[in-house]
Amino acid sequence: MTAGCLRVYVSTLCLVFLLSCNCNKAVAPSRKVWVARENGKYVLYRNGVPFVVRGGSGYTHMDKLRSIGGNTIRTWDTTDLEAILDEAATNNLAVIAGFYVPESKYLDYFYRNQQKVDSQYAAFQQLVRRYRSHPALLMWCLGNEVDFPFKAKYNKFYDEYNRLLDMIHTEDPDHPVTTAMVNYQLRNVMNIRLKIPGLDILSFNTFGDLKQLESNLSTFSWLWNGPFLITEWGIFSPEESKRTAWGVPIELNSTKKAWVYRDFHTKYLPVNNPRFLGALTFYWGFKEEVTPTWYSIIDENGAATEIVGDMQSLWMNTAPLHKAPALEELLMNGKKAADDILVRPGTLQTAEIKLQLPAAKGLRIVWKILDEDFNSESSDLPIERKVDISPCDSFRVNFRAPEKEGPYRIYSWIYDEYGNVATANIPFYVVGT
Repeated sequence: MTAGCLRVYVSTLCLVFLLSCNCNKAVAPSRKVWVARENGKYVLYRNGVPFVVRGGSGYTHMDKLRSIGGNTIRTWDTTDLEAILDEAATNNLAVIAGFYVPESKYLDYFYRNQQKVDSQYAAFQQLVRRYRSHPALLMWCLGNEVDFPFKAKYNKFYDEYNRLLDMIHTEDPDHPVTTAMVNYQLRNVMNIRLKIPGLDILSFNTFGDLKQLESNLSTFSWLWNGPFLITEWGIFSPEESKRTAWGVPIELNSTKKAWVYRDFHTKYLPVNNPRFLGALTFYWGFKEEVTPTWYSIIDENGAATEIVGDMQSLWMNTAPLHKAPALEELLMNGKKAADDILVRPGTLQTAEIKLQLPAAKGLRIVWKILDEDFNSESSDLPIERKVDISPCDSFRVNFRAPEKEGPYRIYSWIYDEYGNVATANIPFYVVGT
């Protein structure tokens, strides 16, 4: 038998062995949090009571999340973890605490540097020991959207990942460990099954691809049939959205986002799957990613978008007392974003926001023109262009295009008297000098 055939044979034997094993270890009911399989269904227990994760990925506005029926928040790293856990406990919320794990591709920079991996290990161990008894802790998430490759050159990454996983299980047998991947990736699931058999739960961050999740879970159940969480879901991501001629994504207004949210929840969130342990919407709070409004379920001033009211209706079966303003369309010079709006520098433009219903009393409108943010990884707010927008508090305004050539967006925020906000923006490009 050749060496290549032997490797394939051994890998196949390992996979068959793993598939024949239950992915969950036997657990004692005395644990604080554990996953059990009962009558063909996975159940997450917290303090002896079945617990379905329902909440938001984010760690702010916890009182608001609790008031609309949420029970869980999530972090991506351990920054200010003690304060987050304490506030969550005050609001009777559970916390999925994330550990930042460097990408597997950083082999030379990180994983082959023993001093760095040992330092990370010691820091993680200290944190687990410090917070393992906190009443708000639900589970640990070891890495967010980490890639799990197969090649042998990545063995140092797997060695360290498994060392961390074993340490967490040893130091804190009371709480399960998961990891979050982008969508359902067969390659990642297979490599986790082959190389990291100790994970208790797999988690998915998925947006437009949520439509395919149930099908993937069923089709590849022969490989992995364990419990799962959805740690991020929501509207279409920028990568899944239509784009302008100059390559920037077109964002839905807040009312259309709410429609997509309801549609995804009703049709595609696999709440009836026997392996489903719960889901977290993204992003609970304010987040600058491509735009300040794309993922922000709550804006930087604490105002709630229409999605918040929908979350309350879906989780508690009660409509909010005051719904956010409902938008029809934002137009610039009578055009939509898909019309690829090109303008000359310094020329007079118009923008108009149309509501679905006649304007309620007490609405306040904020307009801004911001530079296009081409760096999707940046958390910095894009530069605001100080142009004359008049009348400033109106549904229809005039403004002059910036003098500098390049891509921009005009934004509109519509606030009501009850702490709600509606948002819309439209990209345009200044051409010429």
